[in-house]
Amino acid sequence: MAPSFARSISFPLSPSRSSSSKPARMASAYHARSVSLPCRSHPILAHLHTHIRADAAAASAAQGLAHVDALHAALGDLLDLPEAQAALSAGASHDRLLDAFLRLADAHGSFQEALVDLKRDVAEALAAIRRHDGARLASALRSQRRAGKELARLAATAKDGAARPSRLGLGLGLGGSSAAEVEVAGLLAEAAAATASASAALFNTVAAMSASASAAACSCKRTAALMCLIKKVPEEEKETMALMERLEELEECIDDLESGSDKVFRSLVQTRVALLNVHTNIF
Repeated sequence: MAPSFARSISFPLSPSRSSSSKPARMASAYHARSVSLPCRSHPILAHLHTHIRADAAAASAAQGLAHVDALHAALGDLLDLPEAQAALSAGASHDRLLDAFLRLADAHGSFQEALVDLKRDVAEALAAIRRHDGARLASALRSQRRAGKELARLAATAKDGAARPSRLGLGLGLGGSSAAEVEVAGLLAEAAAATASASAALFNTVAAMSASASAAACSCKRTAALMCLIKKVPEEEKETMALMERLEELEECIDDLESGSDKVFRSLVQTRVALLNVHTNIF
């Protein structure tokens, strides 16, 4: 008999369940998933996955980070259960799941580094504008564009991870996998995909804001023209103010994301540590 779960997972930041059709839609994601287990976390996770994607697509990046953090707090509760640990201990998908969460933690670690670089570049660009230093501004904008490209690369990597949850669960239901293993490993695979999807949207949001600031600078005939405020040229002054506005918006966005990004990074590390602990207990 497959182990049963005596405890359900709660998502304090997830929206209310909107209809009874969601569990039916999710049934096709993992054909081998047991429907007899009393754990009803899968429909909630799928609903949260949808919420995270919609929320991130609406450019509510900070709120999206909070939902991802809540998701991993709930996964931590799941992985604390002896029944879940027992289900995973004999599973063939354990290494793939470890690798998936390592990639996500690495991506968010790189994102934090990119945020630090971008914040420095934005502050440097704003200081250059205020001091009418064209050469300093040009250097800051070049560095900012490099940070933006790194964010776009991270977004592409995360998007690839979001597109392959089935690969993480490859083999579930085959070779004697228990119903409990199918349930728990399937949840973890979907959680990894949901996190990757939200991460891709987040990275793209910041990259797009950085690109917008760079585009505002490129709209000028030359970077040095930004510093012609001393001549009181109306058109150039207007372009400079537009650039400052975009840079200040980007700076505010970075400030809003720093704390949430650190929480998500730590929660990803904790999820992977919990999986490693399960792996360690096998031997």
